[in-house]
Amino acid sequence: MPWVLQKSDFFDSRFERFKKKHREEATAVLDNLDTYFKALENGSNPININAGFIHHEPEGIKAIDQKGGKGKLMQTRLYIYPDSAAMILYVISIGTKVDQKGDIRECQDYIRPLKRKG
Repeated sequence: MPWVLQKSDFFDSRFERFKKKHREEATAVLDNLDTYFKALENGSNPININAGFIHHEPEGIKAIDQKGGKGKLMQTRLYIYPDSAAMILYVISIGTKVDQKGDIRECQDYIRPLKRKG
């Protein structure tokens, strides 16, 4: 069964707003998301994927940052949640390092019902 990428219902609007102000950062995190997703598709366990752009957050949430992008980029976090049992990679939110605390709280609120279902 292949992995599926599923966005939160608020991700697209958040991403578009973010991209207007921070185009290069948005491109960098999407490139890193692609690298992460390809590792999943190649059979890697989410726990075992190590890259300099991955940060482990509470409750299994991962934050993908802008490392590897061109130039001096603002610290950015793209929040994801890999559900190994369902083989779904949830793409939840995006923000700057400054917004991290609130963003993580929002992600936790988003994934808790998913965990209860599983």
